[in-house]
Amino acid sequence: MSALICGSFAFDTIMVYSGQFKNEILPDQVHMLNVSFLVPDMRREFGGCAGNIAYSLALLGGDGQAMGTVGKDFDDYADWMDQHGISRDYIKRIDDAYTAQAYITTDMDDNQITAFHPGAMNHAHEQAVPTDAGITLGIVSPDGKDGMVSHAQQFADAGIDFIFDPGQGLPMFNGAELKTIIDQATYLTVNDYEAKLVCDRTGLSEADIAAKLDALVVTKGAKGSVIYADGKTYEIPTGNPSALSDPTGCGDAFRAGLIYGLQQGYDWEITGRIASLMGTIKIERPGTQNHRFTMDEFKTRFAKEFGRGLG
Repeated sequence: MSALICGSFAFDTIMVYSGQFKNEILPDQVHMLNVSFLVPDMRREFGGCAGNIAYSLALLGGDGQAMGTVGKDFDDYADWMDQHGISRDYIKRIDDAYTAQAYITTDMDDNQITAFHPGAMNHAHEQAVPTDAGITLGIVSPDGKDGMVSHAQQFADAGIDFIFDPGQGLPMFNGAELKTIIDQATYLTVNDYEAKLVCDRTGLSEADIAAKLDALVVTKGAKGSVIYADGKTYEIPTGNPSALSDPTGCGDAFRAGLIYGLQQGYDWEITGRIASLMGTIKIERPGTQNHRFTMDEFKTRFAKEFGRGLG
């Protein structure tokens, strides 16, 4: 089962301010805000949902192809993908645009100020889902809105099962648009806040949504996740992280676990735990593509965390 991972590629520039924003921003002067923060710590990470999911799926040995649009500055990212055996067959370079960029400044209270430039991501709709490449599973993750809509439609028209993963792109969609994609999708994965937002915008309950899908997956951070499938509710626990280094990208690692479990034909109890452990492993490392393991290490830890083997 080969998966097509539709979504964004981005460079994340992460800076740490050693103070507190609240001490530098005067509430009664926000209408004329002009502040500067000294950020002695900075790192640049490879990111974007498609890139992150493809990276984690490759660690698991899953069969995945990432599809997205990137800019003229993508060379370093391309080299990184080549080093880690991640296919670039369905990546399109837009020569007059930059790859999407996120500039994130975090203070000592974990507050964040982020500036995001979508760049080449706005051209996502120029890519089409290949219907002659043996793709049997897809995921529509955050990307340019037109691209997300068209790729969902193309998966549905081709009869390819797919996961709808709206993530941070969710606010772009109104209720009618969400209903359309949910009707097209096979699976929906959201966090608990996003689940409430989907219900609010569509007027549907979680039970209504689950009834339209093969599975509704709702993640709840440290409280684990819940999978509604086959008329049943599966409570999935978290793993036990050795450190809480960086939650950025945990959702993408989780989704890579879902894809892998589906590819392997595991039941939801096992698939959910694979996804959960992927999120646990990711949170132990800073950045979204810096976690490492072998499959033997993953299977050993899976058995230790959950008291059962992968088989």
